[in-house]
Amino acid sequence: MTVHALYLCEGSSDTGLRDHIEAIGAEMGREILVTVPDLDRLPNRPGHSVRDKLRAAQQVSDEGQVYDLVVIHRDSDGNPPERRRGEIAEAVDEVSPGLAHVPVVPVRMLEAWLLLDQAAIREVAGNPNGKVALRLPKPARAESAADPKALLKQAIATASEEKGRRLEKLQQRFPENRARLLQMLDREGPVQQLASWQAFTNDLRESLSGL
Repeated sequence: MTVHALYLCEGSSDTGLRDHIEAIGAEMGREILVTVPDLDRLPNRPGHSVRDKLRAAQQVSDEGQVYDLVVIHRDSDGNPPERRRGEIAEAVDEVSPGLAHVPVVPVRMLEAWLLLDQAAIREVAGNPNGKVALRLPKPARAESAADPKALLKQAIATASEEKGRRLEKLQQRFPENRARLLQMLDREGPVQQLASWQAFTNDLRESLSGL
């Protein structure tokens, strides 16, 4: 049985998580077809809330499409992760009652997951053989960083060893480079040590086992 999953992310550079959802399913012997709707193409773009996104997703879904599972990404942004998980559960119960759901709640923001692979950061910076120190946090402290996005942007800049206009152009490509880092994320690497990644993957496997 093919599992039809809906993935609602916070931004276009988060769509790369779809590949990991499908790969985790394949590891379990389950085929997952993940749909990531482009909610920005709606005449009235939805708000930031999970409820708004779920309702909007219903509008852009193929006619007659029935989903078995919804995966919802919501950064905690300093809120307790359990609060975000509760918000997601309440929204699903209200808008799509009975639909299995998997919350994706990085502590503060998803960039914390991307701070742990120096080789990948050097690659997207265009300087894979660079040796300059990047001063990245250890896995145990990555999720407590006050601003993981700023840390990641600085790490890419430092890894590039560029200056002037070339550095400015690199900085402008941050959304694309962030998206690449998510696609390149090593599921068997240091990210496994992060509580939010563990919660996401455990919830996903549990949901797939129940379908």
